[in-house]
Amino acid sequence: MANDFSEISGAALKQMGLKVTKSEIAMFRQYMILLDKWNQVYNITSVTPKNKWVSTHLYDSCSIISDLPSGPLLDIGTGGGFPGLPIAIMQPERQVVLLDRSAKKTTFLRQVIVELGLKNVKIETSRIESYEPVKRFDVIVSRAFSELKIFLLNASRLCSADGVLVAMKGKYPAAELAIIPKLNIKQVKKLRVPQLAAERHIVELAPNLQL
Repeated sequence: MANDFSEISGAALKQMGLKVTKSEIAMFRQYMILLDKWNQVYNITSVTPKNKWVSTHLYDSCSIISDLPSGPLLDIGTGGGFPGLPIAIMQPERQVVLLDRSAKKTTFLRQVIVELGLKNVKIETSRIESYEPVKRFDVIVSRAFSELKIFLLNASRLCSADGVLVAMKGKYPAAELAIIPKLNIKQVKKLRVPQLAAERHIVELAPNLQL
């Protein structure tokens, strides 16, 4: 694979109902180039080989954009910036906070937002249990939580009363959904991600404000 990630395609994003500019494509490529550079030293992502990054990380992150309501967004356990940073690139009007407890990953993310000139992104180095935002978020997303119950338990206090928690999943998480109160389940949707053969779903939850 070429080091310039020239395979990133506006056509692939269009398949997901997204309009992308040449400037945004250029930012995506620069982002992947920076990830490649930093990953050689700091192991930002464990996905190998790196020719899978575009589909597994970038397109996967963009696949949820059409389903997100407006408003400030928090990405919990963002790691290398997924899905929050691609969302911020595609939606410059949205305020995005990327939260991760790993200082090496948040240092990487700070470098990315400087080099890409992103003004709508804030980076926080913290465990979710310790994070205390000034205001609650309208949208909270995560690819990092292993269980929906834990996501609901940890993220609800950070979400506005009419906000939504969006968990990114692989296969349909039947067992996890079975132990979530039905009143908290807003929607479960299967996604199609270009060039990614694996199953992908999103689960939209209403926050449990009694927690």
